[in-house]
Order: sequence, then structure tokens, then C-alpha cells
Amino acid sequence: MEPISARPWTIFGLGIALFGIPLVATIGRWLGESAPSDGLVIMRELSIAALALLLIWIIRSREGMTLQSINWRTDRLGRSLVRGLLVTLACFVVLAACLMAFSALGVRYGDGPGIARALPITLLAVIRAGVVEELFYRGFAIERLEALTGSKWLAGVLPLLAFSAFHFSQGVAGMVLALLLGAVLTAFYLWKRDLAAAIIAHFLVDFIPNIALPAIGSALPPSSLAKMVK
Repeated sequence: MEPISARPWTIFGLGIALFGIPLVATIGRWLGESAPSDGLVIMRELSIAALALLLIWIIRSREGMTLQSINWRTDRLGRSLVRGLLVTLACFVVLAACLMAFSALGVRYGDGPGIARALPITLLAVIRAGVVEELFYRGFAIERLEALTGSKWLAGVLPLLAFSAFHFSQGVAGMVLALLLGAVLTAFYLWKRDLAAAIIAHFLVDFIPNIALPAIGSALPPSSLAKMVK
């Protein structure tokens, strides 16, 4: 672990990692009420990205450590890609099981009116979520909490609970889904310590249902969609 003199910065970094996104999102809801404008969404995403840059600065300049201390490596991207695809598959299995359970129990999820966003804005949010949430809740939080507490399990559970809690705006079902999908990502990270793979998986889990599938649906003619439904 870094020198004792750097630990206040580590604790500050943990505050950013665990509470930065919920704080920015809450401020955004206060400013935009229930229907934030596209401009407000962009400001929110860029603000969260700025927090990520601040955290990286803390790692490099205040802690005096490299990004390998949070298991970010660029020399094994091929392996990380394969792992990320496998974790994505596991996440979709969990997602499908959750949605079927919600349906059987009569629990609503994703039935709200929603707001149609331009593709670049949605893509910005998806990229930010995949990169920053894994940097915060897996890479930095787990590594630093484990170093500070000496407990791998405590370091895994606390960020996972925080990750689930910050999805409170999606209701209980959204928090449960975040908890279970986050558990898959956390278990994988604790096993392989591969941040790039976790980022890839998180990105794909958001990208496929929010961008790829709607794009395919809009590109198909109505007759093709009817055949697919049948």
C-alpha cells in the first residue's frame, strides 16, 4: 500500500469512487426534476467523467502509484476481450432470469415512460457507465478497501452494496438487478483482477439492450418484425 502520508488521499478517492456518481446524479435530478434535458444529461456525464480523471490523478500523483494498482493493463487486451465476452454472457443469463422472476412475481421493471435520447447522448452514457463505474466500484474501491481493511470479502461487498444503492431511482427491481449483475462483475474481478475485462462486460451489458437491439429493430421493416415476433 502507499505511504501513510498518502492515505488521506486514498480515503478521499474512496469517497469519490463510492459516492461521486450518486451525488452527481442526485444534483442532476434536482436541477432537471423528473425529465432532465439533453444538455443536463451531457453535463452529468461529463461531470462524472471529470471525477474519474480526478481519481486517476489521485492514484498517479497523490498515492504515487500506477494504474496497475487497480489492475488496469494494456498488454493483455486480447485475453481481457475474451473474458469480457464470457462475463457478458453470464450477465445476460442473470438478467434473463431476473426479468422472468420479475414477470412471475408481478414486479415492474422498465415500464416507465422514459425519454427518447439522441444516439450520441445514449452512447456517451453507456461508455461512461462501463468505464467509470468499473473504475470506481471494482478497480479502485476493491483494491483500496482490501489494502486498508485486509479483507477481500469486505472489499468486495461494500462497493457492491453501494453500486446497488445508487440505482435507487430505478426502484427496488432496479436495485436488485444492479446487485445481482454487480455481483457477477465483482466475483469475476475478485477472481481474475482484470479491470479491462470488467469494463468490456459492463459496456456490452448496457450497449446491447440500449443501443444495438433498438438500432436493429428500427432498421428492420415492419413485416420482418412481425415474422420475428411470430
